[in-house]
Amino acid sequence: MHEWALAEAVIATATKIAEQEGLKQVTEVTVKIGEMQDVERGIFRFALTQLKPENFRNTKFLLTKSKASFKCRICGNTWLFKKTKLDKETAEAIHFVPEVAHTYIKCPKCGSPDFEILEGRGVWLESIKGAK
Repeated sequence: MHEWALAEAVIATATKIAEQEGLKQVTEVTVKIGEMQDVERGIFRFALTQLKPENFRNTKFLLTKSKASFKCRICGNTWLFKKTKLDKETAEAIHFVPEVAHTYIKCPKCGSPDFEILEGRGVWLESIKGAK
């Protein structure tokens, strides 16, 4: 249930930013979720609504996805992650330890497992809106 831990971190960070910005009420929080994180959105959204403090009473949480993209260190090819090409066990392994992606994913151009993940990892606050 890492969704609850992620939600706690988002709420804590958003609360700190709201305080720094002098926001009395937070009306909207946009959270970007990397595709490789494979967060269960329903659980994550529920956790956000359950953990929100009083000044987040009417907050709308927008969850957006950051597509995963890679760049081969050998040939320079860039490509998008295709989760549908992975079996369930492999997808689960990458979900919990994204660094193992190099074991299962290869450059479609040259076949090398030596690539960098350009986008699609992590969970971060994209924006916070509110009233002072």
